[in-house]
Amino acid sequence: MRRSGTADLPLHGGRVPSWLAERMTLLGTAICESVLFHYGTSELLTRLSDPFWFQALGCVMGMDWHSSGITTSVLGALKRGLNPRAHELGIYVCGGRGKHSRKTPAELLAVADRSGLDGASLVRASRLTARVDNNAIGDGFQLYLHSFILSSRGEWAVVQQGMNDGSGMARRYHWHSSTVRDFVTEPHTAIVGEPQGEIMNLVDAHAAPAQRALLEIAREHPETTLAESRKLTMPRHHDVRSSDLDLNRLGAVLALAYERQFHDFAELLLLEKLGPRTLQSLALVAEVVHGTPTRFADPARFSFAHGGKDGHPFPVPLKTYDQSISLLRRSLDSAKVGHTEKLDGFRRLDRFVRKIENEAAPQADLHELLAKERKMSPELGGRTVFDSRRRQDKTRKQLELF
Repeated sequence: MRRSGTADLPLHGGRVPSWLAERMTLLGTAICESVLFHYGTSELLTRLSDPFWFQALGCVMGMDWHSSGITTSVLGALKRGLNPRAHELGIYVCGGRGKHSRKTPAELLAVADRSGLDGASLVRASRLTARVDNNAIGDGFQLYLHSFILSSRGEWAVVQQGMNDGSGMARRYHWHSSTVRDFVTEPHTAIVGEPQGEIMNLVDAHAAPAQRALLEIAREHPETTLAESRKLTMPRHHDVRSSDLDLNRLGAVLALAYERQFHDFAELLLLEKLGPRTLQSLALVAEVVHGTPTRFADPARFSFAHGGKDGHPFPVPLKTYDQSISLLRRSLDSAKVGHTEKLDGFRRLDRFVRKIENEAAPQADLHELLAKERKMSPELGGRTVFDSRRRQDKTRKQLELF
């Protein structure tokens, strides 16, 4: 079995405030539903098993663009949004962080009972992916999150994350059942991260003597090799820098949003009267739905859709975020009754941005863009997690006066 990729992320604490968590559930569900509508369940699972696409999804949903919290928050949002409609959409999200990860077997068996799938084999797959990453590779990362995303046909993806307190980093592991042949044959395509000294790797090709000794004792253990895969290592710096972005691609999005000739054309595509700031967000949402894998090499670019809860690259513009959710939701609802014009408009919007990128778009000026976004922030309902904390601190101080 091949793991489909890994991501290394700085460890961040804290919680997602309710004002963002609720919106993440709505937008994340709508994006997944759009992928299902256009491309099917297998494609959604393929994308969730791609660390770059997963990171871009979290960024467009307004999470910190590079922190470990993106994994927990995105998977939690998708579980809240997709599971109540699992029978309709054919996608189930099981497991989660901490105690929720330990409920994965029971949740998989419950899904299997309802859908006629082989529950025992699903539970075995869940346990083996966790044990390979947690036990077979002694890289210092201990798993604390395990999510198993399952289709009604039995295809699955696993996203799990471990932490290393010593390095202050988290490592996210992605798996996809489409490459399964045998859990003890080629279990990994790569394990990537900053060098941290020698590690125990009992699935390395040079570990055969140790494997044979262990097999004599335990009669069961992974056997094979370590190869190369899609890898994502995020920087420790918290701000978004030019080096983190493809400025030509971002420039195409900005040209679409702020040049009148492009704006008029995009209005025609989406059959809506959109302001330029909302159009900027929708163009990035459209790319998450319709973009090819090569489009996600710079996930930080997608944080320019709805900012980040920590204020990087700018505060979350709640008015724009709500407009994005509303338009995508209305487009999906119309498509259910055969009116696909608006939903198809997102595909054409994505294609049009690429046309601008190839023909006319200047590079984005990051400093100018950040200044513009932060200046507009109050008008767009810009908010960060620190606003919530300040309100809590103010309330606490007022209570202390009595």
